[in-house]
Amino acid sequence: MKSAPAVPSLAFARNVQLRHLRCFVAIAQERHLARAAERLALSQPAVSKTLAELETLAGTRLVERSSAGRRGVQGLTPTGEQLLGHALRVLEAVDASAQAIAPAAGDRLERLRIGALPSVAPALLPLALARLRSHWPALQVTVKSAANAVLLDALRAGELDLVAGRMSDPQLMKGLSFELLYAEPLVFVARNGHPLARRAASVQAVLAYPLVLFAEGTIPRHSTESFFSARGLAVPPNALETLDLMVARALVAQSDAVWITPLGAVHDDLQAGTLARLRIQTSGTEEPVGLLLRSEAEPSAACNAMVGLLRESARQGQKPKRTGRLSASRTPL
Repeated sequence: MKSAPAVPSLAFARNVQLRHLRCFVAIAQERHLARAAERLALSQPAVSKTLAELETLAGTRLVERSSAGRRGVQGLTPTGEQLLGHALRVLEAVDASAQAIAPAAGDRLERLRIGALPSVAPALLPLALARLRSHWPALQVTVKSAANAVLLDALRAGELDLVAGRMSDPQLMKGLSFELLYAEPLVFVARNGHPLARRAASVQAVLAYPLVLFAEGTIPRHSTESFFSARGLAVPPNALETLDLMVARALVAQSDAVWITPLGAVHDDLQAGTLARLRIQTSGTEEPVGLLLRSEAEPSAACNAMVGLLRESARQGQKPKRTGRLSASRTPL
């Protein structure tokens, strides 16, 4: 009598190997088969074969291919998203085991990978990073600055340990936790001596000058568009769009351009008097800023230390005044 074929879940548990999980995580993080192959020092056919084996074991597709070609990866299927979290925990446990049996402490390299919004990083991170370095001098720290959606994708994929950012839509928040630090409004800023800096200004008056805005798809840009729309206005199509704070800051300092930005991005400039905040009422544009972690991941000691330091930076007024707890129904776009 023939035995019944193993169901996919049993076949998966019996036959999945670390090489399958490492390959899958690399694909999820790189979003491209060729780049995943390069990272793993394998050929692309070998990566494709390993992925096919894993999908056979899972009994379903795990990766959505890009319409641009089979090398590209558009995203993960719902099953792939679930597997990614488990795969990351397995690989992290293996790496932790390898560190635990290292012959000497000097062989262990501790690292912390931080993501931060461009508008959040300048005022929130420097003091916390300096304090972290004094307590963890051998720690390898990397900071990635990008748009919120990019940072949350990287956090969920295990490429980052911690993000200082904002909440997003439910799909991007799946598997992540959010701790509110404060809420900050949009502000209109210009160079000292700008014609609008000498008196109370109207939004209509601002439109007579070149504008500098955050890029489309970001929460500050969405808030800017909502602010204009509520006043029966539209964002000028010729406004300069950038996520590069250095470019925006230098342009505004050297011209009559007006920058519409979250307060955190220019907090230090306003404190130092190098830029001026225009007297335009922007109440209602406040957006929450907080710390995001993977819900089911166990933070390292260094990550927990950085979380505490970032909380302290927020409490000490490195950013606008801390607000109360965020309502569960509040979900910025």
